[in-house]
Amino acid sequence: MAAGLDQLKHIVVLMMENRSFDHMLGSLKAVNPAIDGYIDSDPFTNLDANKNPVKPQALAEFQGQLDPDPDHHFPAVDVQIYGGATGAGRVATMQGFVTSYFQQQEDVGHSQKIMYYFKQSDLPVLTTLALQFAVFNRWFASIPGPTICNRAFAHYGTSFGRVDMDPFDVIEPIKSIYTRLVTADPKHSAKVYYYDTSSSSMEVANLLQNQTEVFGTYPQFLSDCDKGLLPDYSFIEPNFSDHDSDDGEAVASDQHPDHDVQAGEALIAEVYTHIKNGPNWASTALLLVYDEHGAIFDHVPPPACPKDTFHSTQVDPGTGLPFQFDRLGVRVPAILISPWIPKGTVVNRVFDHASIPATITKFFLGSYPHVSLREANAAVFIEPNNGQGNLANNLLSLDAMRDDCPDFKMSS
Repeated sequence: MAAGLDQLKHIVVLMMENRSFDHMLGSLKAVNPAIDGYIDSDPFTNLDANKNPVKPQALAEFQGQLDPDPDHHFPAVDVQIYGGATGAGRVATMQGFVTSYFQQQEDVGHSQKIMYYFKQSDLPVLTTLALQFAVFNRWFASIPGPTICNRAFAHYGTSFGRVDMDPFDVIEPIKSIYTRLVTADPKHSAKVYYYDTSSSSMEVANLLQNQTEVFGTYPQFLSDCDKGLLPDYSFIEPNFSDHDSDDGEAVASDQHPDHDVQAGEALIAEVYTHIKNGPNWASTALLLVYDEHGAIFDHVPPPACPKDTFHSTQVDPGTGLPFQFDRLGVRVPAILISPWIPKGTVVNRVFDHASIPATITKFFLGSYPHVSLREANAAVFIEPNNGQGNLANNLLSLDAMRDDCPDFKMSS
C-alpha cells in the first residue's frame, strides 16, 4: 500500500540560502538523538588563530553577526573541509571553518562566531517542521562551492563543470527539469516562482530559453496554492535582497548571511501554510532545502560521489588542482513535508541537489535519456508507485492522512 504516493500530484521545492545543518538544526539532536546534530558533550572543535579549541555554541543571532559574509567560494570551502591540508591522502576533518573566517578580518573573536548555532526555540518554524515530518541527516550541497553552481544542480542535475559564481553555459543535450516536463508527451506543468522582477537568481536567465510559461512570481504561487492551481512541479525562490517594491520595502527572506533569519522563518511559514490550507494539501509534497552551507560550520565530512559528465579545469577551482565533481559539498538542512509522512521521520541516505531533478524526472516521466552522470547516480526522495520505485524507501508511508500537522500564526 502507498496511499500517499497514489494521491501525490504536486511537488514543491523551496530553496533557501547559505546555512549549514548544524547551524540551523543541530540543536535537535537533544530532542531526537536520531538527528545527527551537535550537543555540548560532542568533542568537535576548530582551532582559532591562537591554536585554542573553539567549540560550537548556541549563540547565533538572527542578524548582525556574520558580517562580512563568510567566504563560501571553492578555495575557502576547501580550507573549511580539509583544514588547509593539501596533497594526496588528505582527510576531511571539518576543522577549517574558524581558520577560513579569520582570513577575512584577522579578528580572532569574530572568527569564532562561525561556530555559533541556533537553539531550537530560536527557529520555531524550521525546527517544528523538522520534528514533525522527515528530516534528512545526509543532504549535502552538490559541490563544495557557492550558490550559482549548486542551484544549477537543482535545475539541471549538473553545473556543466562550473564551480564559481559566473553565469554558466548550458551544454546540450542536457535540459532543465522544466524543459523536460513541459515538452514531454504527455505534457506536464512546471514553474519557477521568483520573488519579483528585482529579486531573482542569476541562473534564471539560463532557464528562460523562450519558455515564459515556466515562470511566475511569488504572489502568483500563493494564489495558485489558494485556488488549487499548483503545477505538477514548483520551484520557489526567496527574496534575495532588501529593495523597494510596489507594496513598499521588501525585506530579504533568503536567510543568506547577513539577512534577517526571522524573515526567512516567515517565508517558510507562509509557503507551508498556503499549501496546507489550500485544496492541494493532500496531493502535495514540499521539500525545504538550502543551496549550500555559506561557510558556516558542520561536523559531518562530505562523502565522495561518482564523477560528473563535466569537470573543472585546473584554473577554475583556485586550488591548483582540477575538480572532478567526485565529492559533495557541506551538509545543509533539508526537510520533506507531507500529511502522509509519519511524525519524527529521520532519513540517513545520502542526497544532494541532483536528487531534485532526478526525483522529479523519475516520478513524473519515469525515465529520461539525457541526464548527467551525477543525476543518474543521485538518490531520489520520492519513489514513484508505478513499478519503477523502491517502495522500501517511501517516505509518504502512512495509510491515512495525518490530522495533527502543525499550524503557524501568520503575521498580518
